[in-house]
Amino acid sequence: MDKTTIVEKIGKYRWWICFLLFINTANNYLDRQMLGILAPQLKKTYGWTDSDWAFITNAFQIAYAIGLPLFGRLIDKFGTRATYAWATMFWGLAAIAHGFCFWIAKDSTVGSFLGNPTGHTMLLSVAAFATVRFFLGVGEASNFPAAIKAVTEWFPKKERALATGIFNSGANIGAVIAPAFVPWIAINYGWPWAFVFGGSISFVFVIFWWPMYRRPQDKKGLDPAELRHILSDDEAKADQTKIPWTDLLKYRAAWAFVLGKAMTDPIWWFFMFWLPMWLNKTFNCDLKTLGLPLIIVYSFVSLGSIGGGYLSSALIKSGKSINFSRKTTFFICACLVAPIFIANQISNMWIAAMIIGLAMAAHAGWSANIFTLASDCFPKNALASVVGLGGFAGTAASVGLNGFVGWWLTRHPGDYNIFFIIASCSYMLCLIIVHLLVPNIRTVTVIGAENK
Repeated sequence: MDKTTIVEKIGKYRWWICFLLFINTANNYLDRQMLGILAPQLKKTYGWTDSDWAFITNAFQIAYAIGLPLFGRLIDKFGTRATYAWATMFWGLAAIAHGFCFWIAKDSTVGSFLGNPTGHTMLLSVAAFATVRFFLGVGEASNFPAAIKAVTEWFPKKERALATGIFNSGANIGAVIAPAFVPWIAINYGWPWAFVFGGSISFVFVIFWWPMYRRPQDKKGLDPAELRHILSDDEAKADQTKIPWTDLLKYRAAWAFVLGKAMTDPIWWFFMFWLPMWLNKTFNCDLKTLGLPLIIVYSFVSLGSIGGGYLSSALIKSGKSINFSRKTTFFICACLVAPIFIANQISNMWIAAMIIGLAMAAHAGWSANIFTLASDCFPKNALASVVGLGGFAGTAASVGLNGFVGWWLTRHPGDYNIFFIIASCSYMLCLIIVHLLVPNIRTVTVIGAENK
């Protein structure tokens, strides 16, 4: 019996788990992207400045930064199934709550009681949106620690980058869906209903997640051949003792992941929050015309996420080492991001959108592999915590950049050039640092002597 025949007999249930992760990651980004699409309209409605918008988005990012290590520990302690389900319902409620900001911000009784209805409408709107964004950020922070842990539980190492790329592409699908339907709902029914619809998807997801997800060892009816395939790595027998954060930070591999996220996540967040504003300022896009260039950008990204995951997995299957495969993919992604500084120098919106789309696609491929780097280097009992720490670092750095963006644009309206230059250089510099910290990618031993 040849190898092909053996592979054909292995069950495919793990890919259904990956599909669930894809759906909820799309939901995750759909909920967070809505406000960015509506921002140019809300900015005019409530009189927000760029600093006000930065404050609102930072409320989300600060909560996200707090939530990532928190959920990393909760997932390691209470398991992926329950923690992910409860967190998904929490962020669904927070998304729906955005719709009620319409009443809070526009209620003339509140404004009159404060003595200045017009002036306080702006302040109330900023406070209301910042509050619900904070709670959304806390809940949504669960997604990536849970999804990476689920991939590690359900896939052997040789398939993880592809599985990560597939579920991570859900972020881009959510980002494509948002500009396709949010403007239509806002124009025809009012913007609050977009949040009600998006938040409701979370509860539909949990209806499927709860009965379908178990650890493979606990899943009744799972094909025995598939279970052996899933547990084929030596790490399947690893110690399950929980590792303190302070111990994890003793390892250079942990710092490679933490710095890798800190140096590249801010670029993604910058475009997530400010791209609609940039299109509005540079090309006069409004709610009716904003959707198509955003769809173009995020359509590129979907291909990049799957392509980046496929490339490193294909290299490994061809016999290349994990070290060579991951770093080659990192290098290609860094090269594809480099031309993004040109996008802010040209006058054709469609060419600019394609250049930005290519760069963001490369980020998605990079992201699939940086997440997989954590699972390459750390055993399952430490993985969610490492992902949480890296996510915290990435989001904390994003908060700093976002605050700087608001400050800079308030003083230099419309001058985005410096941020495109930063994006152009960050990935190659990050790759150099990752390589210096982890010259050879391998699983560290976190129980026992410190890995040198």
